[in-house]
Amino acid sequence: MTVAYKTKAHQSYYTKDGSRVPGVTTVLQVLNKPALVKWANNLGLQGIDSTKYRDKMGDIGTLAHLMVLDYFKKQTSDYSEYSPDDVSKAENCLISFYNWIGENKVEPILVEEQLVSDDFMFGGTIDFYGLVNDRFTLVDFKTSKAIWPEMFHQVAAYTHLLSENRPVEQTRILRIGRDENEGFEDQIVTNIGPHWEIFKSALNIYQLQKQLKAGE
Repeated sequence: MTVAYKTKAHQSYYTKDGSRVPGVTTVLQVLNKPALVKWANNLGLQGIDSTKYRDKMGDIGTLAHLMVLDYFKKQTSDYSEYSPDDVSKAENCLISFYNWIGENKVEPILVEEQLVSDDFMFGGTIDFYGLVNDRFTLVDFKTSKAIWPEMFHQVAAYTHLLSENRPVEQTRILRIGRDENEGFEDQIVTNIGPHWEIFKSALNIYQLQKQLKAGE
């Protein structure tokens, strides 16, 4: 049985020649996220520490992703390092995921697959790639309260990574709710092009900032 540890090593990505490159989420940190700022301010007005709250939601999201991974790999993990409340909320996500599975024909090919683009010098880990209703599909699982704009930039980058070696007919963001009876939100991303351009611009900014810092 695999133990699900809350503390995980930061994921590193390397090209074929051994060069270390940034991950998709690291690159997108250069972009302003006004919705996140507003959310943090609202929590502050309620006397809630947004950092601690975000960490807790991150724990639930990590655990929910692991539960989905366990489902696809037909394995069982030990979740005892997480609090009962975290496990309960992650199980709500899993129920929402099961409901989505029940409404779609899903056949996994790759799950939690690490990919690197030697051409664009970045990496990322995709949640799911396989056949969904007989179409080659990339699915990114989210446990957030909403599907935010930057998530589209993120999946556009994942789609490009995957399409360098495999056919991608469809990209979907699947939000699986943490709250009981919240259900799921399944959004097919149809305008990949502009989001990929935004990601490439963010990548360029990231690389330029890194060059400037190296020159200091």
